[in-house]
Amino acid sequence: MIWLSEKLEFPPHKTATKDGVLALGGDLSIERLKLAYSNGIFPWYSEGEPIVWYTPPERMLLFPEDLKVSKSMQKIIKKNDFIITENTAFEEVIFNCKTINRKDEFGTWITDNMQQAYINLHKNGFAKSIEVWRFLDTARNEKELVGGLYGVDLGNGFFCGESMFSKVSNVSKLAFIHLVNNCGYKFIDCQVYNDHLASLGAKEISREEFLRLL
Repeated sequence: MIWLSEKLEFPPHKTATKDGVLALGGDLSIERLKLAYSNGIFPWYSEGEPIVWYTPPERMLLFPEDLKVSKSMQKIIKKNDFIITENTAFEEVIFNCKTINRKDEFGTWITDNMQQAYINLHKNGFAKSIEVWRFLDTARNEKELVGGLYGVDLGNGFFCGESMFSKVSNVSKLAFIHLVNNCGYKFIDCQVYNDHLASLGAKEISREEFLRLL
């Protein structure tokens, strides 16, 4: 297992473990994160651990033409009960992704350093959020954030999804559907298999095929 030095580089993908671990250490600087994501590599670790860099053997992607919107979701969209925005509350979205209670999950992989690193990416134009709001008082224009997602956008035609949250049923799906239908990406990188995203049409492809798409 290679430990990264201060030099901005990663080892070849073929040196990754069978679980997709490519390297340890390094930092979460804007430059290193941009290099990682542009080469299909992402960090994923827990508080107190060294930074772990991944390139999974199977990659979960969603191509816009494969998006599946169920009849129940179509009804929710038509009701138009929520307001969807882009990049208006990035820090609130990542905070909620970090702190919201999730069933059958232990803690969060979004450490304090990770949170700040993606905020830094966003401030420099390399990360994006989608927000879903519910009105509390339409007369006063009071609303609350009830769902959303965030990820990395390096301007290369695809979006690297990081995390999403919901305080109301199905609103994270609303955010994801908006992302796919309205932001012009060639594909959405969902990283690893997830039942939630598979139900929306995401599928796994090999690492080699994924790298050819980058």
